[in-house]
Parts: sequence; C-alpha cells; structure tokens
Amino acid sequence: QVQLVESGGGSVQAGGSLRLSCSASGVTKSRNCMGWFRQTPGKERQAIATIFTDTDSTYYYYSVKGRFTISQDSAKNMVYLEMTSLKPEDTAMYYCAARSPSGRPSPLGGCQYGYWGQGTQVTVSS
Repeated sequence: QVQLVESGGGSVQAGGSLRLSCSASGVTKSRNCMGWFRQTPGKERQAIATIFTDTDSTYYYYSVKGRFTISQDSAKNMVYLEMTSLKPEDTAMYYCAARSPSGRPSPLGGCQYGYWGQGTQVTVSS
C-alpha cells in the first residue's frame, strides 16, 4: 500500500525559502515518477514538478522553473521540493504524488499520478 506523507510547510515572507519533504512507502523504485502539486481554494490541483526516479529527469511548471527544485533520496524513500524566491502567489496546499498504472497523466513529463499525500500548507506573505 502506497503512503505519502508531506512535511515542511509553513508561513514565510516573500523572497524567503522553504523545503518540503515527502516520505514515501510502498512505492515501486524502478520505472517510477513522483511529483508535487499545489491547490488553492476553488481551483484545480496543479502539477508543478515531476522527477523520474530512474533517470533523475525533472520537469517544472513554467512559473516555478528556476525557483523550485525537485530532488529525491531513493535510499531514504524521500522526495523534496526546495522552494526559493517565494511569492505570495505560491500560497497553496502542496501535495506529494506518486505514479499509479491507473493514474491520470500529468502535463509535466506524462507521469500517471494516482497516489496523493494529505498535503502541507505553504503561506507566503507580502
């Protein structure tokens, strides 16, 4: 059974940084992809970063490219999202996601996401 647990969210001023962590269990290590999404009230969940675990290939949503970095520590079953130069518009609930064969393809690299964590809130004040 796949379980994803996010941590590291919080409140920060514009221009600040945060690092989100995702602890993954039950996830297949080979031919896998994981990622981060975010969602604000009334809007659809949006893919912002994907990493392919075999190749370390990464994909980013255009508005976070150059500011956010997704990485993994496969030995610890962890995925991270390093966020810098944060803006008020980055305020959202952030979710870790993992591939599922029956999942829905993401526009970032085509990863089929089907498993989700409970989310961690990020609030950026101006």
